[in-house]
Amino acid sequence: MSYACPWAHRLLIARKLKGLDDIISFSVVHWHLDFRANKGWRFATPADTDAEGENVVPDPLHDSFTHLRQAYFETDPNYAARFSVPVLYDKINRVIVNNESSEILRMFGTEFDHLIAEKYRLISLYPPEHQKEIDEAHEWHYNDINNGVHKCGSASSQEAYNEDVTTLFRALHKVKAYLATSSGSYWLGDKISEVDIRLFVTLIRFDPVYTYHFKCNVRDIRSGYTPTFTNGFNHYTRSHTNINPSAMTAAGPSPNILGLGGDVTVVKSATK
Repeated sequence: MSYACPWAHRLLIARKLKGLDDIISFSVVHWHLDFRANKGWRFATPADTDAEGENVVPDPLHDSFTHLRQAYFETDPNYAARFSVPVLYDKINRVIVNNESSEILRMFGTEFDHLIAEKYRLISLYPPEHQKEIDEAHEWHYNDINNGVHKCGSASSQEAYNEDVTTLFRALHKVKAYLATSSGSYWLGDKISEVDIRLFVTLIRFDPVYTYHFKCNVRDIRSGYTPTFTNGFNHYTRSHTNINPSAMTAAGPSPNILGLGGDVTVVKSATK
C-alpha cells in the first residue's frame, strides 16, 4: 500500500467501510518512488524520519526485502511489468494474489462477506441493480478525471495540455451538475458505492497536489481534509523529477485561496 497513491487509497477506504480491519492487514511503503533507477517503491527503514502514517514500516514478512519489487519476483521470477501498488498479498503462500486496484476493490466488496458482521454485509459497493450505471460512470471518470490529472501533468506540448485540462474540467463540471441533482449525498443517492470512492481519492488530492504539480489550476476543489498528506506532497514533487527536476516541495497551497464564488478566469470555456 502507499498513502501517496490514489489507487491504493481506494482499498483503505473499502477496507474500513466493509469492516475488514481484523481480516486484512496492511503495510505501507515509503512515499519516494525512484523512477530513474527503476527500483520502484521501497519499504521504510527505522532511519526514515520523513514518512508519517500508520504501518509505514519495513517489510513485516521479509527481513531482507528493501523494495516491493522483491515481492513481485518472489511471486514470479520472470516478472517484467511495473512494480505497482497496491498489491493483495497471500501471507501463507507468500505470493501476490492481485495488483489491480479495481479488482481488489470488488473483492473487498463481496469476497469476505461470510466473515464479517451483518451491518458490514449490508454495505454493497457494487449493487447488482446499479452495476450498469456504475460501469458507465467509471469509464468517463477514469479517462477524464482519475487519469485526466496525470494526462495534464505529463502533457509534452501546450496543445496537448490545453486539450487535456479542458477535458478534465468539463468532466469535473459534469460531476458537479450530476451530484446537484442527486437525491442524497452520493452518486447513487443515499448509498455509498465504488463511484464515490474512486472519485474521492482523486478529488481529495486535487487542491494540495494536482493544482500546481500537474498544472490543473483552472479552479480549486475545497473538499476538506484527508490524513497523511505529507506522503502525497513528497511523493509527487520529489519522485516525478521529469516534471519537477529540482525535487522541491512548495509550502502551500492553503485552503480558500479564493473567496467562495471566486474563480480563475483562465480556460473558462472548460466549465461551460
